[in-house]
Amino acid sequence: MNENPLLQSYHVEPGVWDEMFAASGIRTPYKNFVTAIQDLSAEEMTHKDELAKKLFMSQGITFTVYSSGEGIEKIFPFDIVPRIIEAAEWKHIDAGIKQRLKALNIFLKDIYHQQFIIKDGIIPAKLIYSCPNFVRQMVNVPVPFDIYTHISGIDLIRDHDGTYYVLEDNLRTPSGVSYMLENRSITYRIFPDLLPKNNVRSVKVYPDLLLKNLMASANRQTSNPTVVLLSPGIFNSAYFEHSTLARLMGIELVEGNDLVVDNHRVYMKTTTGLKQVDVIYRRVDDEFIDPLVFRADSMLGVPGIYGAYRKGNVAIVNAMGNGVADDKAVYSYVPNMIRYYLNEEPQLKNVPTYQMAIPENRQLVFKNMNNMVIKKTNESGGYGMLIGSAATEQQMDEFKIAIENDPRSYIAQPIISLSSSPCYINGVLQPRRVDLRPYALYGPDGIDIVPGGLTRVALKEGSLVVNSSQGGGSKDTWVLG
Repeated sequence: MNENPLLQSYHVEPGVWDEMFAASGIRTPYKNFVTAIQDLSAEEMTHKDELAKKLFMSQGITFTVYSSGEGIEKIFPFDIVPRIIEAAEWKHIDAGIKQRLKALNIFLKDIYHQQFIIKDGIIPAKLIYSCPNFVRQMVNVPVPFDIYTHISGIDLIRDHDGTYYVLEDNLRTPSGVSYMLENRSITYRIFPDLLPKNNVRSVKVYPDLLLKNLMASANRQTSNPTVVLLSPGIFNSAYFEHSTLARLMGIELVEGNDLVVDNHRVYMKTTTGLKQVDVIYRRVDDEFIDPLVFRADSMLGVPGIYGAYRKGNVAIVNAMGNGVADDKAVYSYVPNMIRYYLNEEPQLKNVPTYQMAIPENRQLVFKNMNNMVIKKTNESGGYGMLIGSAATEQQMDEFKIAIENDPRSYIAQPIISLSSSPCYINGVLQPRRVDLRPYALYGPDGIDIVPGGLTRVALKEGSLVVNSSQGGGSKDTWVLG
């Protein structure tokens, strides 16, 4: 492909869309980057790779692997070769996500109020009421500015022909944005001149945009509302992210026992007494947020916080009950939501999805299990999933039994090949599969999508699983201006 040994050793996988290489050679967005690394020796690239690892180590950028026998805390793997997206392509992604979030936000308001979408036969009532994340306590509860999905992470994948598909919508407490910010910071250290030369759009605006939207969500008439980030604590897998975001926004990082409710108002304990809280960016799941209303055994939440929220005395971001909209069984109806609420055709496609609660779907999927991905509807992080092409007969039989016992909790999708991107591994460039999670912020002034996002990488050769909890890593994502 090129005289440079780095590029010469690279082999594009057949039938897979490669982000950097086309049949005709290097794709346009990557040409400047390739020109810049052409003169770098393998030793120089390895030095940059080692520097990146040291920087991650020194900054304590970790995540938690619950299923690993090697220990819980791990340094987040980072690949030094960026994923590069040209401006026109990003424009399409941006418009498609905004359209999708508008529809999903209207859906959440509708499903907790008038339920027109059920009455008009667009989505079955049974599907909604059987969803474990449909929070009945949110029925007829007004939310500030009618915004439920303040912070979203929309997972995109690319098929063999380069078409983008939405893989899933993360609308509860989406994580990973701190890695997006740190990836960019480290890329600046190892390729200091390349970002300005390539006119790469900034992602550093994220904390400022988030803080602006959080402050704008306050109900109390004050020029300086008090905003806090509520974390489950240091043992949570995303605690690094919680502390990073609180620091970058200049707000207090609190846990449940730092807050108290009095007369339907939320206060933060401080050294000078109680201070009223206006907005809570919560990273605590619905069921743990208020032991008086949800799980009585929760030690992570704040007793009485739901009552304060109902009274309109505190804003909670994201809204409770959002999980009904990112349920993997409800996901298959999102294109219909877009048509129903917006009277538009979806700009981003869904992956074809089979609900296992439908008997014909089960028969079809069981016959073609080798070509399917089976997922639990309310799991995340790559857990509760079976990839048919890599599964044993025994694993498939176990999943069949589990599906027959509880069909509502499973969906199936055809295996999408996922695009590959060059990664610098063991001194050479190797293709690895990737996805993309752009982050969207929905505030009273509209939706902002940070130009970039988190590109997750399946670092294991041949793997399609990109989740960090399953051994994946990430790379910086460049959107060209």
